[in-house]
Amino acid sequence: MFFWGVNFAFVKYVLDALGVGPFLFIRFVTMPALLAVLLLLVFRRQVRRTLPKREDWPRFVACALVGHTLHIGIVFWGISLSTAFSSAVVLTSQPLFTLLILLCLGAERLRPSQVAGTLVAFAGIAVFLSDKFARGVVHAGLGDVVLLAAAACFSLYTVLARPLVARYGPLIVLAYTLFIGAPPLLLLSARSFFAAELGRLTPMVWIGLFWSIALSSVLGWLVWAWVNHVRGIARSAPLLYLPPPIAGVVAWLTLGEQFTLLKIAGAAVTMAGVAWAQLGSAKIPATTTGG
Repeated sequence: MFFWGVNFAFVKYVLDALGVGPFLFIRFVTMPALLAVLLLLVFRRQVRRTLPKREDWPRFVACALVGHTLHIGIVFWGISLSTAFSSAVVLTSQPLFTLLILLCLGAERLRPSQVAGTLVAFAGIAVFLSDKFARGVVHAGLGDVVLLAAAACFSLYTVLARPLVARYGPLIVLAYTLFIGAPPLLLLSARSFFAAELGRLTPMVWIGLFWSIALSSVLGWLVWAWVNHVRGIARSAPLLYLPPPIAGVVAWLTLGEQFTLLKIAGAAVTMAGVAWAQLGSAKIPATTTGG
């Protein structure tokens, strides 16, 4: 959560300096390469055994298209149109979408306190964005709307990937979903990448790229998949509320973002919802059906 919280400021800084297309191209060239190296290091001569079984390929493809091609493509677009802190807060709606999907599928047993805590946290998001909505839906910002769609995609990926992680482990799932999901975005972003003037980028931009790709994306996604497997999606989903306050502090210190009392109140309500959901699930073991 710390890596993801700090990442919002880095991503916003890099996107402003580089643009969405070149950023996506660098990310989806680097990440599959890093995961291929990890597979070779971990499995060595047994890499062929990591290939998904024939019956699991459709789910791998779905995870790749939803979690990488669609989610990552639109989340960077949304962040480029919004601010670091607003992006982090809007994306905390992910647990709400996750719980709705789980409720529809009957995949996990959810306690009323988990649902109530998540709804309270989502109300905090509404308070946070209320100053924009007070000026009309149009003024709420295209970026925030795009990020809501990205949140729904990530929640769907989380649910879809859960049984695959249980069978193959986080590394194999992340690697093969990247191998499948990267090519479409590489084709879409190649032209803008080759037109970018990379020689003018500052060292801080390259540091931001390293943080976003190696730490936030590769390490972050691997750890997130493992946490979901160990704790259960319903119990781990509320943790996604932690990056916003981290992102807010970092954005204030590094990007000079300013926050009104209304925004701070919205963040406080969100964190209260996190505590409620976490306390309600702390003593209950997660139950899953897979699928």
